Formats: sequence, structure tokens, C-alpha cells
Amino acid sequence: MRIIAGKYRGRRISFPAHIRPTQDKVRQAIFDVLAGAVAKARVLELFAGSGAMGLESLSRGAASACLIDSDRRSTNAIMRNLEALGLSEEGREGVRVYTNDAFRALKVLEKKGERFDLVFLDPPYHKGLAKKALKTIASSGILAPRSFVIVEHAGTDDLGDVPENITRFKEADYGDIKVSFFQMRT
Repeated sequence: MRIIAGKYRGRRISFPAHIRPTQDKVRQAIFDVLAGAVAKARVLELFAGSGAMGLESLSRGAASACLIDSDRRSTNAIMRNLEALGLSEEGREGVRVYTNDAFRALKVLEKKGERFDLVFLDPPYHKGLAKKALKTIASSGILAPRSFVIVEHAGTDDLGDVPENITRFKEADYGDIKVSFFQMRT
């Protein structure tokens, strides 16, 4: 797996064996839809796995990235990926990696007054986590005005009713995978 575009284009991303990484074609399609929204964005990636979406965002000019996963193997892989990109601890200002449950992390981020312009969700499939995370984020206060939430989920996973403060503006199918795009209403 490689970073598709930007400053780190072509650089390899490693991932732990237990995760399902987002396919290159799906990542490319997501970033094509987001276009100019990535530059200078404050990015949150929950259920980060390898951190591919956050790393791709940084490569494309995002201002900062917060990558969260509950599995230590995943956050260790993210740290190795940062090192491989030359983002040592001293040189990665604005990049934070946490091993934490996504829902606990959201509470902490909200309590700290954090706001994000771009949120990526790719939770384990068929567990209702995509629906729960979307609703939690929409009601949490961590979304900046006009921010985007991108949810990668199984095509059979139902996200339920869309919370009132966000709008689903696009949905795309990639075989068994579905990507739903939301934007915070102003």
C-alpha cells in the first residue's frame, strides 16, 4: 500500500495483518470527492488501522492529523509509518497518535474543545459501529462549520437516519464496500 498523491506520494505504508486497509482505488475516489477540502484541514481518523487516510491527508497538505485506534498493534504501525515518512517525534508537530476506544476518545476531544474539518471513520464491519460513531460525532461538538465526515462501511451496514445537523451528499459503492460522505450544516 502506498500514499497516492502529494508530498509523500509513492511512499509505502505498512499495516498490521489483523486490519482491512482501504484499497488504493477507494482512497483515490474519496480524495477526488474532497478535492480542495484537504489543504490546511484539521483531520481526525477514528478506527485508524494503519493511519492511511490521515497520512494521505498530511501528504496532501492537511494542517494536522489526530489518529486514533484501540489496538496497540495499529498505533505501533502508525508510528512506524510516521518514522518511515521522516516524521520523527520532533518533526511531526500537529500529528497525534492515540491508543484509545473511539467513543472515549471523542469525549476527551470534545472536552478539550477540539474541532476538526475532516473526519474519517472506518470501523470494523457488521457491528453497528459506523452508525453509532456517526451519530456520536454529529452530536459531539467536534465538527467545525462545513466540516466533512467520510464513513467507509460494509454495503449491508445501515447507517440509519442521518442526524439533523449533517447532510449526506454522496454515496459510492466499491464491491462490498460503501463510502458515505456527509457535511456539517452551517
